[in-house]
Amino acid sequence: MTKKWTIANLPELKGQTAIVTGANSGLGFETSKALAGAGASVVMACRTQSKAQAALDAIRAAHPQANVSFAPLDLADQTSVKTFAENFGRQHQNLDLLINNAGVMALPERRTKDGFEMQFGTNHLGHFALTGQLFPLLTATSGARVVTLSSLAHRMGKIRFKDPNWQQGYSKWPAYGQSKLANLMFALELHRRIQAQNLNMMSLAAHPGFAATNLQFAGAEMTGSKLKAVGMKIGNALVSQSQAQGALPTLYAATADAAASGDYYGPDGPMELQGHPAKAFINKNASHVENAKRLWTLSEELTGVAFA
Repeated sequence: MTKKWTIANLPELKGQTAIVTGANSGLGFETSKALAGAGASVVMACRTQSKAQAALDAIRAAHPQANVSFAPLDLADQTSVKTFAENFGRQHQNLDLLINNAGVMALPERRTKDGFEMQFGTNHLGHFALTGQLFPLLTATSGARVVTLSSLAHRMGKIRFKDPNWQQGYSKWPAYGQSKLANLMFALELHRRIQAQNLNMMSLAAHPGFAATNLQFAGAEMTGSKLKAVGMKIGNALVSQSQAQGALPTLYAATADAAASGDYYGPDGPMELQGHPAKAFINKNASHVENAKRLWTLSEELTGVAFA
């Protein structure tokens, strides 16, 4: 990319259908607003209808002609994931964009409804199952794209194949790193499988750099740590970019003609903390093909979801 890509470069998306998980706030909200403003029909997949409604109202205020709707989805509940996919399939015949955006970060030890470690279960397994159950629609839609959100934290991640759900020795930041490494490994392995089957679709990954969103404060709020919350605010003030800027790599991956399946995009500034979309660094753990296959098999076993 020689020119700086901005939201002004978004193409016309009229006639396209998009799902954005975690769309009621932060990066998901900005992504939904931008896609809807460009003409896409956007399904905002969120846990809480009241929060989603406020986001819907804000998008419609900014873009009165926006075609946006809410559908309930709790990625920490495999039954909810299945129900969402079934309902969407009954109501739609195509799916052009699946934005696997929702996530939790640095939580105290928690379990999903299916007993998975909350960060691994929500960030990775929830999106793995969602993508798998929507896969027939994606493959039936020419040029469909799946964009999965990772993080700079993937660099500190390691997949604990013998204990992926942290039954022993839980530590919130390594657990978060594992979940974001899994996100990136999934996106890259999905790309390889798409290529092997000669499917007319794309799998890409993106990260926002250091963007000021509500995600950063969730862990501190759950532990009641005012000191950590203050630290986050100071960090935001010093080095973060806006959530709208942080959404640009996702939007680039989802819409730009130059974006390529199998690529990973993030900000182009120093340490990939801020800036405009560019190819991002992928560490050796994320590039490990055999481990990606192993993670895929493990994910199928844990979720019971196999890609058609």
